[in-house]
Amino acid sequence: MDTALLVKAFGGFFAIMNPFVALPMFLTLTAGYDLKRQRTTALRVALYSTVMGLVIMVSGTAILTFFGVGVNDFRVAGGIVLMSIALGMLHGGSSSHTGTKSEQAQQSKQAAESDVSFYPLTFPMILGPGTITTIIVFAGQAQGVSGNLAVVLSLLVVIALLLLVLWFAPKIGRHLSETLRVMMTRLMGMILAAIAVQMVLAGLMGLIPALRR
Repeated sequence: MDTALLVKAFGGFFAIMNPFVALPMFLTLTAGYDLKRQRTTALRVALYSTVMGLVIMVSGTAILTFFGVGVNDFRVAGGIVLMSIALGMLHGGSSSHTGTKSEQAQQSKQAAESDVSFYPLTFPMILGPGTITTIIVFAGQAQGVSGNLAVVLSLLVVIALLLLVLWFAPKIGRHLSETLRVMMTRLMGMILAAIAVQMVLAGLMGLIPALRR
């Protein structure tokens, strides 16, 4: 197995899908649920995230090819998208995962009226633009069976951690202070920014061979 890619992909997926950052939104949208329904929602979020993530991983490169976009082009564009999300996390602003105010209002309405496990918890909160970009870029970097296995395993481990956090969300929420949440968000923002820079540089070196010298 490609250990280097495994570690890199795990870091990228954990930073963009950070379970502890998703926790406050999960608790807010499931505030009126009893424990059983809350845990059922957590299971569905993990299942939907797994299915969507694997589908994106398998079909992402094919979709790019259909539109005539190369992996290196997407690395540069994806790195810019991730950097904008990272800067939002670093400055305490809302990211593309939370949506606009009107989208947030729709999410609250959805929570009051029906199941929220797919929308908005899985999409766009967990599998938002940043996560989709990260999956496609790492899948494009994977070489052979060992590389693809490393990316799949890293994604599954992060989703398993997500399920664990959401499963015990009420207990964790009582002990996770606002200060700690802010610190974790800032730290993940820095990691995400570093990954974004790496993506852009890798894409540019692929597009402009002279930069490799």
